[in-house]
Amino acid sequence: MFNVRRALISVSDKSKLIPFVRGLTELGIEILSTGGTCKALRDAGLDVVEVSEKTGFPAIMDGRVKTLHPVIHGGLLGRRGIDDSTMEEHNIEPIDMLVVNLYPFEKTIALENTNIKDAIENIDIGGPAMIRAASKNHNDVVVIIEPDDYDAVLKDIQKNKLTLERRRKLATKAFAHTASYDIAIAKYLSTASGNETLGQKFLYSGSSSKKLRYGENPHQSAVFYIDQQSSIGSLAAAKQLQGKALSYNNIADSDAALECVKQFEKPACVIVKHANPCGVAVADNIQNAYDKAFKTDPTSAFGGIIAFNRPLDIKTVEIILKRQFVEVIIAPKINESAARIMSEKKNLRVLETGNWPKVVKPGFDFKKVSGGLLVQDVDLGSIRADNLKVVTDLSPSPEQIQDMLFAWSIVKYVKSNAIIFCKEEMTIGIGAGQMSRVYSTKIAAIKAADEGLEIKGSVMASDAFFPFRDGIDAAAEIGISAIIQPGGSVRDNEVIQAANEQGLAMVFTNMRHFRH
Repeated sequence: MFNVRRALISVSDKSKLIPFVRGLTELGIEILSTGGTCKALRDAGLDVVEVSEKTGFPAIMDGRVKTLHPVIHGGLLGRRGIDDSTMEEHNIEPIDMLVVNLYPFEKTIALENTNIKDAIENIDIGGPAMIRAASKNHNDVVVIIEPDDYDAVLKDIQKNKLTLERRRKLATKAFAHTASYDIAIAKYLSTASGNETLGQKFLYSGSSSKKLRYGENPHQSAVFYIDQQSSIGSLAAAKQLQGKALSYNNIADSDAALECVKQFEKPACVIVKHANPCGVAVADNIQNAYDKAFKTDPTSAFGGIIAFNRPLDIKTVEIILKRQFVEVIIAPKINESAARIMSEKKNLRVLETGNWPKVVKPGFDFKKVSGGLLVQDVDLGSIRADNLKVVTDLSPSPEQIQDMLFAWSIVKYVKSNAIIFCKEEMTIGIGAGQMSRVYSTKIAAIKAADEGLEIKGSVMASDAFFPFRDGIDAAAEIGISAIIQPGGSVRDNEVIQAANEQGLAMVFTNMRHFRH
């Protein structure tokens, strides 16, 4: 049976600590401690031995060196039944339990006024060293890094049932904790020095928000992990005000809607279904923006995700709830009257994100492949009117340029091959995810026709270049008046000639927006 005779406790998070340690002392377990933890325990009337009394060496260098001593690490690493004679020779007593949580580095760097000096002083050295030592020797030592584990471990000790399986699980959690801690430090220092780029090593760590009911399909398990530093305005940092728990697909679709609606300065609405926008519009207010976005494809909007970039008001909510079934509504702020109305729909998920920063920080996108991980910069590419290269005899009008820039903001959120028709800053038709760009064009036209939307005079955006003139001819046939596309095909001259023959205006962006 596993016997705990001596425990070393040194924590920055002192929640639940006193009842736990009191329970240990009642079992006759000797308690070693350091600094503020030792004081807190003694103030609670508990009998505690200061670590320096065991080591014979005081804490030095403003507390930087307290536990880095053979008496401590020997007590944690000593193998019972193997290293006993060595431990006895050097007066090293076994430490059977380690309770440690680390300096709050992540909380420190999250503060607005933190400088690099403060951050560095909150890098724990002795704590991770002890955690790793105890975790390595979990056959003989139990390590605890979270207060939530106190009760279960104490009960196990009281029942004399602290199994190797339990100790191994705690050691696994502890190793993950120190790994995540090191990643936070590495990311902070690389960002502080301006060197956060893709290199030989890629580091990621996230904490589990919660286990989801299942993944894309019921037979797949899934968990939502939150980045170490998730920013305000992100889906991960959003507050769910009501409704059922978000599913895997809800989260993916909600993120697509939120990131798309963030692109616009004017009041905007984005409706997403199965990871693709099915309606996007801007207007003088979000009620009108929603009305325009819904008209693009009411059929697909049913059961979709709706995102706004302005506070959600009661009038807009009333229209939505009378008109359609919706899975998730997202806005930076939900007005109280709007929240009351939505509360009648118990299953409707409502997310409040807070105001997102105007300047988007660079980040990374991941895609798991067999045996590896693809990592790339997030697509933050954008263009202005003065970036456009007019390549046809006919130049676009100012209104067409406005619509083309609007369409270009959307096209990078549509699965490739992506085609978008727009008019008056409203999507008219969307063709997504086809193997042929011509068929994406046909699908966008079919959707527009099904909803009775006038294509004639619309602009068209393509996420990548047209390899042949057939895409241009198809666009002209259905009434497209202007085209925005990256350019770069070996047949650009043929494509430009087709646009001239059809009397279309066309501009190149020299930027592609594939989204696989």
